[in-house]
Amino acid sequence: MKKAGKSIAYIAILIVVLLIGVVTYVTQALPNVGPPEDIKVEITPQRLERGKYLVRNVLQCVDCHSKRDWTKFGGPIDTTALGGGGELFDAAGAGFPGEVYVPNITPYKLAGWTDGELFRAITTGQRKSGDAIFPLMPWPYYSKLDRQDIYDVIAYIRSLKPVKADYPKSKLDFPLNIIVHTMPKQAQLGIRPDPKDTLKFGAYMVQASACMECHSQDDKGTLLPGLEFAGGRAFKINGGTVKSANITPDQATGIGNWTKEMFIAKFKSFKDSKTAVSVKPGDFQTIMPWYGYGGMSENELGAIYRYLKTLKPVNNAVVKFAAN
Repeated sequence: MKKAGKSIAYIAILIVVLLIGVVTYVTQALPNVGPPEDIKVEITPQRLERGKYLVRNVLQCVDCHSKRDWTKFGGPIDTTALGGGGELFDAAGAGFPGEVYVPNITPYKLAGWTDGELFRAITTGQRKSGDAIFPLMPWPYYSKLDRQDIYDVIAYIRSLKPVKADYPKSKLDFPLNIIVHTMPKQAQLGIRPDPKDTLKFGAYMVQASACMECHSQDDKGTLLPGLEFAGGRAFKINGGTVKSANITPDQATGIGNWTKEMFIAKFKSFKDSKTAVSVKPGDFQTIMPWYGYGGMSENELGAIYRYLKTLKPVNNAVVKFAAN
């Protein structure tokens, strides 16, 4: 019995040692997507124009990296401090497993970053410091975009007005604080299709806008198979829970009965954030960045609509908002 007890103790010690070794390796050696590229993005009027459009209307960089006024429907961003960061995601406010302040991405914080370091962060999820970026920022979607689009984004971010703002370092709960080190991956860049190829271009714009991420249910960060784009992902906001809409072409619960004109008109109705109405705690609210997407071109919105209509219809009724 004594020998058996010693054997069990030795095995337990060995397991602990192995676990410590694995955790040490993961936290010290990862992420490792390779060094940043030695690139220099030329800032031209064309890049700034395209970059502004991508950052403000498609990728929604400044929507996440700016403070939003949640007393108004749709949470319009503070346009006086674009990219200044500061939104807090935590357990109390957003049901988030940790405490994350959205970073400041204006030149005040990024002046010391090379273009290669910015490119690596946006497309692989690894910071200048080497730390992992939790995919609250949808870099897994940006990792498949055209290199030139990412260059345009970098050019525009460089042009933002510096906002002097600093925030505490992010904290993730265990074991997510260990797992996050394994998340960054090397980019698999794509090529932006010709807009005349409406279907392929629509698929590309859906990728750039990360539509699937919010419009799919997940289990601890992993999207549930078969429910892609079917909505139902829950977000805590304004004293309630809002769930994303079903955007598959299901006629009963999705956009199957929507025409292209209806789809475009829905977005264009939010073109001006100055028209945002006030909401009280407990009233219906949404995290959908309508005022950014409302500025997208009708051609691109039409292409998105065409792609969504090719998806498999999924019958999934969603209760959009429920007060707590």
